[in-house]
This record gives sequence, C-alpha cells and structure tokens, in this order.
Amino acid sequence: MAKIDAILFDVGNVLIEWDPRHLYRKLLPDDSAVDQFLSEICTLEWHFAHDQGVSFEENAAPLKKQFPEHSELIDQWALRYVEMSPGEVAGMADLLAGLKATKLGIHGLSNMPSPVYPLLRDRFSILGHLETIVVSGDERVCKPDARIFELALDRMETTPEKTLFVDDSLPNIQAAARLGFKTHHFSHVVGLERELGELGVIWQ
Repeated sequence: MAKIDAILFDVGNVLIEWDPRHLYRKLLPDDSAVDQFLSEICTLEWHFAHDQGVSFEENAAPLKKQFPEHSELIDQWALRYVEMSPGEVAGMADLLAGLKATKLGIHGLSNMPSPVYPLLRDRFSILGHLETIVVSGDERVCKPDARIFELALDRMETTPEKTLFVDDSLPNIQAAARLGFKTHHFSHVVGLERELGELGVIWQ
C-alpha cells in the first residue's frame, strides 16, 4: 500500500523545461553574450519579482532606464517568455499518465509569473494532469515561504505527511521537509520512479 496519497510537483524543470537561455540564444550572437546579459541585466534575482506578482511592465521599467541600449532585449522577456520552455522534461509525461491510473492526487506548485501559466497549460498537455495548481504570481508569495505550501495543502485537501513534494530546488525541498512533507530532490525521471517505488506507489 502506498505511503502517500498525493504528489505535489514543481513545474519548471520538473514537468517542463525552463531556461532563459533558450530564448536569448535566438536573440544574441553567442553563448558568451547570452551569459553576460543574463548575469548582468536580466538576472534571476530581477526575475524573482515576477514570481512574486510584480508585472513585467513594472519590473522592466527601471531596468530599461538603467540599460536603455538593451530595452528591446529586456522587453522580449515578457513578449516571448514561453520560448524559455521548449519542451517537457524527458519521461515525465509518461510517468504522470501512469500515475493518473492510481488513486493518488496529482497537483502543482510553481514559482511563476501570473500571466504565464495559462499559456504553458495550453501548450503542454502534461499540465492537464494536475488536479490543482498554486502559482506564486497569483498568490504573491513564493517558495520556499511556508505560506505557499499551506495554500497548496488547503487546495489539495491533504496533509504534508501523506504528500510527496518534488522540486529541483534544494532550498524548496528543505522548506517542505521542515513542514513535514516527504520530499524528492528532482534531477531526472529515473530517480523519481525509484523514489515512488520505495513509497509503494504502483503505476502503469
């Protein structure tokens, strides 16, 4: 018998790929220019405000004032955001399809800008397997804050002790563990399948 009754999945780099390099390699001449732009201008620290619910326009305005020569490139972050996600993570669509045949609840919890998730849901059928989803941009609170995990639990109608939380971010995994979740630090589908087997989950 399974030791869990629900799985709570991160989305980016667990269910679908996400990396700004996928977009900016199309817009800049080489990887060196991409790395410089993403480390000095459109950084992940700058992007985190989007995950917290700040609009693209509001967040871009001071950056474009600081780097006017890069205004067009900065705007592409919002205009072509979905191109940062070129495909589903290998093997995960088949895994989720198999899990749907079990009695487990399948849910999502993502740090993501509010306008983006509907676009990704329309593009990637894997996201249709999620029964509920909590998106940080909608709630204006991000992982690893305990409040967003509590929102997910309320929506899932279960307890952390009976939930496996799957994320590629170690700080998020550590936060979930402190709240009592079973956790899996994701790197590839094979490792997750092994974890599920150890938890007594059987799927087709």
